[in-house]
Amino acid sequence: MNNPENSFDPAPYDLTSTKLTLSEKLAYGAGDLGTAITTNLLSFFLLFFFTNVAGLAPDLAGMVLLIGKVWDAVNDPIVGILSDRTKSKMGRRLPWMLYAAIPFGLSFFAQWLVPSTDKNILFWYYVAIGIVFNTFFTAINLPYSALTPEITQDYNERTTLNGFRFTFSIGGSILSLFLAQLIFAFFKNPNPQANSCDTGGAQYVALGAVCAVISTLSIYWCVWGIKKRAIASDRQRRQNDLSEPNTEVGIWEQLKIVFNNRPFLYVIGIYFCSWLALQITASIIPYFVVNWMGLGENDFILVTIAVQGTALLMLSVWGAISKRFGKKEAYFMGAGIWIVAQAGLFFLQPGQVALLYILAIMAGAGVSTAYLIPWSMIPDVTDLDELQTGQRREGIFYAFMVLLQKFGLAAGLFLLGQGLAWANFQEKVPCQPSPIQPDSALFAIRLAIGPLPTIALIIGLGLAYFYPITREAHTEILMRLSEKRRSGNP
Repeated sequence: MNNPENSFDPAPYDLTSTKLTLSEKLAYGAGDLGTAITTNLLSFFLLFFFTNVAGLAPDLAGMVLLIGKVWDAVNDPIVGILSDRTKSKMGRRLPWMLYAAIPFGLSFFAQWLVPSTDKNILFWYYVAIGIVFNTFFTAINLPYSALTPEITQDYNERTTLNGFRFTFSIGGSILSLFLAQLIFAFFKNPNPQANSCDTGGAQYVALGAVCAVISTLSIYWCVWGIKKRAIASDRQRRQNDLSEPNTEVGIWEQLKIVFNNRPFLYVIGIYFCSWLALQITASIIPYFVVNWMGLGENDFILVTIAVQGTALLMLSVWGAISKRFGKKEAYFMGAGIWIVAQAGLFFLQPGQVALLYILAIMAGAGVSTAYLIPWSMIPDVTDLDELQTGQRREGIFYAFMVLLQKFGLAAGLFLLGQGLAWANFQEKVPCQPSPIQPDSALFAIRLAIGPLPTIALIIGLGLAYFYPITREAHTEILMRLSEKRRSGNP
């Protein structure tokens, strides 16, 4: 019987000349739909769910997020290295996505259950579920991210491919918010006095179930849609591998190589600062809209849709600007707009609803570059690494990019929860009216949504200024790589 891998002709998928088809770009983009839906809901709702539905104190809620994010960071290099070394008929990355999809969806759904009223039981339940979910999230997202430099080597096509990816990513975020609004409206109690103990948990369970199904199916779409090109990429990689046969570079040696790659350090810094600003804002914005602005949960969802909708519309704009002027120039423009909007939120006063939406739209224009630009830079970094070492290690680069980002986010979210507790934020008690927050808690919320993200973004701008791989530099890298491959010299 013929081996399916050996019988497949990869010639039509010459990565140096053949462009991705539209169906392949759509399938690749769909791979980020599920993880975007889950990430978006967890970012915007989970801390709020812990304190206002499950009834955890903010410091305990922050501790749950800290433990989950730390584990999420720790398992990144493990999965990255293992996926780099995976040998399969489907290549190095797709098997991880294929087998992790269902447990990923189930563990996401389990995070929205409230199995007990005992705070200690709840704490350890959410810690355990968070660890399980983050394990399967990494098993999908990291191999998926590492596919970008494998399935195309063209400088501009990588930006285009990431445009498709983040169109689905931001589209998934918007879809999740629309679903939240519909489900929350459906479960809204028309007579609050009839059931004063309704904490709103049913709406989160329904939202978790619907989004878990969509997220799982989108991963399968990606796997089957790019399967042939991924197989071809893996075969060509093995043919072009310039390293000595039967040799493996140890983990510590890989870490040394990764962190000696100067452009990589700039990219992870840019990415970390951008996403630290985004994640802090995402976690605090429900409190800002509800507790400071005096609006309802549905208003918070609409504000978030304004941000994500603008980010989605701006992806193609920033893609075009990046092609014309360069990646870091596009990031400078977007982050500048974002800084103005983020700083302005601190000065916003209750009743200024129109200005709230204007700032949300401005922020969305900048957020779009946080999705597009850093992820478009990483493939260029892996090309430089191959030129210097003769090996392609996309997995380890993507792993440590995400690892450092997650460590920072873990600390940020933990300190956010601790800060709310220190500022005497009052969590909701089941069967009791929503508490009135003290001035100290309101001021802490305003600090978290304005000055803290603004500082992170300014640091990111400074790092982007020194990022060295321009379009011209990348063209030279590819030319030298091609020469090395033709000569067969490592």
